[in-house]
Amino acid sequence: MDYKHFIGIDVSKKWLDFAVVVEGNVLFHLQVNNSKDGISEFMNQLFKQPNYQANTSLFCMEHTGVYNNHLISFLTKMKTNICIESGRQIKQSQGIQRGKNDKVDAERIALYAYKNRDYIRKWAPKREVVVKLKYLLSLRDRLINASKQLSTPMKEDSGFIDKNLSKRITTLSKRTITSLKKDIADVDEEILQLIQTDVELKRLFTIITSIKGVGAITAAQILITTNEFKDINSPKKFACYCGVAPFEHSSGSSIRGKTRVSQLGNKNVKRLLHMAAMVSVMYNEELKLYYQRKVEAGKNKMLVLNAVRNKLIHRIFSCVKHDRLYENNYQNVLA
Repeated sequence: MDYKHFIGIDVSKKWLDFAVVVEGNVLFHLQVNNSKDGISEFMNQLFKQPNYQANTSLFCMEHTGVYNNHLISFLTKMKTNICIESGRQIKQSQGIQRGKNDKVDAERIALYAYKNRDYIRKWAPKREVVVKLKYLLSLRDRLINASKQLSTPMKEDSGFIDKNLSKRITTLSKRTITSLKKDIADVDEEILQLIQTDVELKRLFTIITSIKGVGAITAAQILITTNEFKDINSPKKFACYCGVAPFEHSSGSSIRGKTRVSQLGNKNVKRLLHMAAMVSVMYNEELKLYYQRKVEAGKNKMLVLNAVRNKLIHRIFSCVKHDRLYENNYQNVLA
């Protein structure tokens, strides 16, 4: 696509800062309210620019959660070109930066889009059912965190404070914790029902959970992070995204560091995959034997578990690619 206008947007709860770049030069900047009226105000100003065409413009912004919703909805209806990029990616691509404010950030985002115009991947909206699934999983995470915030201190305080006080604190918190557990169970049921109502989600969910050790919540999280395997369709890319892909750490003859995983991965997905790996080495006979063999050979347990995580990822993507359930004793027909 031969883009002419590059529009960078710095998004916040109350404001949207727009910067328009043409041929590497900032044309103008405008700050408006983060509302439909504010977006319309900017678009009216943009359409007044000479030679402006919507189909040759690129709107670029960072991931900011729900604060993007008004803007994305507006731009999607206009069928414009949208890029939603990681804030870390934009920041690290521009070298050393001094100073920061909303106007400058918008200009930097616009210039990032201009400089990387040949490599920009356009954003496409997820299906409504996938968006609903994402919000349900986010709600589940918040409920679990709330439960941990109440229950974990009580376990840690036990034995270090007065017993009667400890019992009283437990009693006062018991109803809330019980209620939170019920809410989590209700959300789990809602997630499963939502998946069952959609043919494509149900198909993919059934394939993923056919692999022993991969549970319902892990499968649901994989579905939304890969966008039904549309945004990420390679096991290596997904392993990198999750922070379980090992990378070499060396330079010349002086630096010979250990091969290790990146700390920039999605820690929530990595945690779920770790739990799946733990279950697998206990109940999946093949992976259990693999784990025991490697540990007995002197391998670090965490390194072996990371290898199990990678094996699970490759099995998931292979099964999805071939549209078939996982078979423990599968034999290739050509063998």
